[in-house]
Amino acid sequence: MTTKYVLVTGGVVSGIGKGITTASLGLLLKRRGYRVALVKIDPYINVDAGLIAPFQHGEVYVTDDGAETDLDLGHYERFIDEPLSKLANITTGQVYGDVIAKERDGDYYLGQTVQVIPHITDEIKECIRAAARHNDADICIVEIGGTVGDIEGEPFLEAIRQMRIDEGPEHVCYVHVTLIPYLETVEELKTKPSQHSVQALRRAGIQPTLIVCRSKLPLTEDIYNKISLFCDVPVANVIEGRDADNLYEIPLAMEHQGIAELVTEQLGLPSGEPDLDDWRDLVKRIKSPTHQVKIAMVGKYMNLHDSYLSVTEALTHAGAANDARVCIEYVDSEEIEEEGPEEFLSEVAGILVPGGFGDRGIEGKVAAIQYARENNLPFLGLCLGLQCAVMEFARNVCGLAGANSREFDPETPHPVVIYLKEQEYVTEMGGTMRLGAYPCVLTAGSLAARLYESGEISERHRHRYEVNNACRDELEAAGMVFSGTSPEGDLVELIELPDHPFFIATQAHPEFKSRPNRAHPLFRGLIAAALDYQADDKSGQ
Repeated sequence: MTTKYVLVTGGVVSGIGKGITTASLGLLLKRRGYRVALVKIDPYINVDAGLIAPFQHGEVYVTDDGAETDLDLGHYERFIDEPLSKLANITTGQVYGDVIAKERDGDYYLGQTVQVIPHITDEIKECIRAAARHNDADICIVEIGGTVGDIEGEPFLEAIRQMRIDEGPEHVCYVHVTLIPYLETVEELKTKPSQHSVQALRRAGIQPTLIVCRSKLPLTEDIYNKISLFCDVPVANVIEGRDADNLYEIPLAMEHQGIAELVTEQLGLPSGEPDLDDWRDLVKRIKSPTHQVKIAMVGKYMNLHDSYLSVTEALTHAGAANDARVCIEYVDSEEIEEEGPEEFLSEVAGILVPGGFGDRGIEGKVAAIQYARENNLPFLGLCLGLQCAVMEFARNVCGLAGANSREFDPETPHPVVIYLKEQEYVTEMGGTMRLGAYPCVLTAGSLAARLYESGEISERHRHRYEVNNACRDELEAAGMVFSGTSPEGDLVELIELPDHPFFIATQAHPEFKSRPNRAHPLFRGLIAAALDYQADDKSGQ
């Protein structure tokens, strides 16, 4: 079967929901039996998202093969329940880097003057096709990041315009996501921004097949007719993208409006009926749970919750698996440093310390972990959360005053966390960490083994530091269990405290492998333990 392409663009503002639209389409088409590939194009010049601050771009999502990508790939994987690869995230930096490398090689362009058209656009199209081939895709859905009209996005719009000619119009569908703002002063939805957005898209040579209209209110018949008339699409091809209580409702709302049928019709494919019963059950469990539990997430990027997007979603999945609504208290670790943990943690049923970099707020994380350990409060640490747990235990249980990570104190008298051996002399920062999926062997009978129900696992990593093996004997003698290690035993992957109701931390980022209908074992275990803690706490009052 010839691969078909769905090309998703956005207008008016960024962050409008192109990623969720792409992920929803992927789910609906996969549930109709099609093999899908999902691709995110980011027009920034960075080669990847690895060195972009979370405040600027949200979390860095890591794939099995170690690519540091845009957070939308997390939505893609969660919705279609398939691992993606580095081919699924294309950036300006990658495209120009590859073209320049070919030009420097001397043979590839055979003396040509290398230009944006055709050389850059050809490279973009080849990157898209490579991702489709990698997944043996029937349908490849490509999201173009940014907003129509951005200078940096112009080569990508030109490339996808050319694809209609290259592939044939029957093999290409353009979906444009735009905003219908509501002006409270006149109490009216406005279509003019969307009209201008489509005009900009048409000036780039692209006529959208479907228009998805983001709105916080239902679209009126008048709105549908205006978008149809001024944007030159049938009324049936205008899809309402109304704000939802949770993002897992969005595919069902789009299915109700027939978006997948419209796409398959444009591509000349049979539509069929999707199997969405489990997804409907998921949404029901998220919306109407029996229980409610409060979890504190202690980090330092709390002003932008997208910094921990996958962690938040993993907690939602774990809540659904435990028939509970998880209420997340986002706690700034610097505030704990100033006011102490009691002020922020006394009313929660569990604590999660996620990953991060740099020494800002570290002592607040350590204090939160000490509070969890001493008060038998369920605790889960991720990546840096494990390292902070080791630091806390070394200081307050082993009596190693000043124990620290060399990342935060190179002169610490007790370096319980040190550089990975292969990282010690690395000077280039981009793409040089321990990245991607690595195997781990679990200790029989440990909490980790019980949660995973396995003796061997694989998790994704993103770090430069590890637990210092020279300190392991002392930590173990004081009661810490290293319940997961690399197959060779030289890297600590999981720690736990067996005399605590639920205290476990991992060097990995398990949030990247949690799925809506298959909550990650560590998160599922945290919520189960928090519910038990909450029940015991109430019964003791």
